[in-house]
Amino acid sequence: MWAYFERILDSSMFSPHGICLLWEPELIWLHVVSDACIAAAYFSIPFALTILVTKRRDLQFGWVYWAFAVFIMACGLTHVLSIYTLWVPVYGIEGIVKAVTAVASVFTAGALWPLLPKILTIPSPFELQKVQAALEEEEIKSRDATLLLRQVGDAQRAMRESVTRLTAVVETAVDGVILFDAQARILLFNPACERLFGYRADEVMNLDIAMLMSADKRPSSTGHARRFATGEAAGLRKDGSTFPMDLSVGQAWQDGDLIYVGIVHDLTARKLTEQQLQQAQKMETVGQLSGGIAHDFNNLLTVIIGNAEHLSEQLKARPDLRQFADDICESGERGAELTQRLLAFSRRQLLQPQTIDCRQLLESMLKLFKRTLRENIEIKTAFGPGTIQTFADRAQLESAVLNLALNAQDAMPAGGHLTLSTELAAIDDDYRALHPEVMSGSYALISVTDDGEGMTPDVIEHAFEPFFTTKEVGKGSGLGLSMVYGFAKQSDGHVSIYSEQGLGTTVRIYLPRAGAGESPADMPENGEAAPRGHETILIAEDDPFVRSSVIQRVEALGYRVVAAVNGKEALQRLRTDPYIDMLFTDIIMPGGISGWELADQARRIRPGLPVLFTSGYALETLVEQGRAQAQAVVLTKPYRKAELAQRLRDAFAAVVVTS
Repeated sequence: MWAYFERILDSSMFSPHGICLLWEPELIWLHVVSDACIAAAYFSIPFALTILVTKRRDLQFGWVYWAFAVFIMACGLTHVLSIYTLWVPVYGIEGIVKAVTAVASVFTAGALWPLLPKILTIPSPFELQKVQAALEEEEIKSRDATLLLRQVGDAQRAMRESVTRLTAVVETAVDGVILFDAQARILLFNPACERLFGYRADEVMNLDIAMLMSADKRPSSTGHARRFATGEAAGLRKDGSTFPMDLSVGQAWQDGDLIYVGIVHDLTARKLTEQQLQQAQKMETVGQLSGGIAHDFNNLLTVIIGNAEHLSEQLKARPDLRQFADDICESGERGAELTQRLLAFSRRQLLQPQTIDCRQLLESMLKLFKRTLRENIEIKTAFGPGTIQTFADRAQLESAVLNLALNAQDAMPAGGHLTLSTELAAIDDDYRALHPEVMSGSYALISVTDDGEGMTPDVIEHAFEPFFTTKEVGKGSGLGLSMVYGFAKQSDGHVSIYSEQGLGTTVRIYLPRAGAGESPADMPENGEAAPRGHETILIAEDDPFVRSSVIQRVEALGYRVVAAVNGKEALQRLRTDPYIDMLFTDIIMPGGISGWELADQARRIRPGLPVLFTSGYALETLVEQGRAQAQAVVLTKPYRKAELAQRLRDAFAAVVVTS
């Protein structure tokens, strides 16, 4: 028997099976891959059967599964040997394995068929237990269905309430809220952002957030949210204008993805306040310096004038020398006048305030103006209704008005019109936002208006500074307006200049009203009762701070706003936006198109378009200068919210009446 096995297992006399295939690589590897796949599949079956029998302890005739597993394992082994014999001729071992496989297959087949009917009729206890458990679970679910539904309903309601609250917070937030992903694509754009940047939410969705930042302040890298840092930045509106903003960026996780939340706060008002504060501090510093110089200079002048007078008395016998002493005395007195103006600017002069009827004061000064000013200056007065009284120093007020009249005369070398007006005025919170040093409340207003050459913005900025003048050397001390400024501030008032080149200048002096608390009926209308609207208004204004303030006030009245920085851009907006219902424009703007020309061209594009003009001059003054039609609707700067609201409705009503 052993010799038989030795002969069968001896492979030295055989050749590898690959020789039969002529060692063709294609055939060799075809057999190898095919037999390997079959063997792998065969070997996986016994493992599956082993797991089944191990987990299902309740199975009867488990030995049949084990026999089937042995048979399948042997089948897989034959295919492994088929691969091996391609290179090694172990045909004896292969034959033995095939014999074992044959025995296992015959035994398995022989045992399986008789047992098959019995196996099919045996129910599985595990399956019965599983069905019973399922029935019990279904019964529990059915019994608790109402409770589960109630819990689900409560959870959904709580989620809806949470989403509603969060949405309300985002939608009503004063600051802009922007949600963007790690690639800096915008996912959420709240209404405050729409107002700040001028875009609708659907216009910016999935776009790079860098489009909302000024190019010179935009991060150099693109496509990733990490480049946006917290701090001050320059926002870029849809109309191309920029505004200062504070950007606060935080991050969070949503469904496994990193998202970023940006909070945008408009810094326009704060920057304006800072500029106004810096200007006020500068004026205060200059005032303190001027006051100190004037005080010391007065001491010197006292000595000079006193010695000059004494010297003049001693030189009566020498008229030629006495004239020199008199000249010294006269020059000293002129120097004293200058120091008096410096003291007025520094608010160190001694005031004697009293109740003054502003109408009566201007009427009493008319004769003085007619004698003092040139004959080619036509003087007019305009008085508002009601009693206009202020509490101030009469002599200083008269001096201030006279100074303004003389400045107006110098601005009209070829003659012109000078208008003196007084009325009751109120400074509200909107005006105070532009001039934070002013207290809001009711004032008596005195205005001096000319139609002279006007001032440039740079001149207006320095007009109140001591010794600043645009006149030739020797023709002005530069202390006239500074004295007016100091007197108004010392009287708890305010002074402002509105001027446009070629149109003229208006200087307004706001002084505290006398007995303002006794006649509340005289107060201007409250802005809370102002008429509102829903139309779309195109605002053309070149000054960024004024434009931002006007946009905010008009939107607060319920209107939709489209902004433009000059006439050319306003016409482009008008051509592209068919929903614009009104044009609200400043009269003088850069870019070669004035407010009047803009209105004419706008009405050619959109006949019957309502137009509201704004200017520092009253309509009557503009009509006299041929710069407006009498039927034009003009809102005089500065104005209160109630005046703005009423003028907007007046402009709409004027078109309806005309048509």
